[in-house]
Amino acid sequence: MGRPSVPILSTDRITCAAMDLVNSGGGFTIPELARKLKVSPSSLYNHVSGREQIIELLRERAMSDVALPDTESDRPWADVVAEIMRSYRRSYARFPRLIPLLTAYPVNSHQAVAMYNALAVTLARAGFGADDTLRIITMIDCFVLGSALDVAAPEAPWASGPDVGPELTAALATGSARADRADDAFEFGLAVLLRGLGPYTAAARREPA
Repeated sequence: MGRPSVPILSTDRITCAAMDLVNSGGGFTIPELARKLKVSPSSLYNHVSGREQIIELLRERAMSDVALPDTESDRPWADVVAEIMRSYRRSYARFPRLIPLLTAYPVNSHQAVAMYNALAVTLARAGFGADDTLRIITMIDCFVLGSALDVAAPEAPWASGPDVGPELTAALATGSARADRADDAFEFGLAVLLRGLGPYTAAARREPA
């Protein structure tokens, strides 16, 4: 029996093709994905339940390089959270056009849940309550994903013009020739964020005034 003219479908092939479409055009539809794979749309449903599952597969792919530190170690909580945030940002900076798609669906990927578990364990051990842990994880998502988008921004993200005041012009000039502008802003924001959370830990609240 001869070999099939079209390679056999798999979730991995579907994920790779969907990611190619997202990287090139910012999204995908089931008909577009089927055309790229040279199959009928109905063939896709033998491997995935639909668009939502494909997006979770894309989330899993993006999260696959997030390095999770040992949450059992005695390292300071801020160091552990910073390590996770840096790795999280690096992973999503590879796929900036994927980020807007992810907000439409609840998180259900194994890799993503593993990261959020690691953050929750680390924050709980630092003495943050469940309500503050949720706030912090939400804040981390906002900051990291926004910063990952910034990595893909043009070298000069802000255009000059008559409406730009002298103070903003001076500020923009400091980053105009810096290839590491986005990285520098991320590290600055990361330090401010973690330092700002310090007073809310259980240890800080127990300290005498």
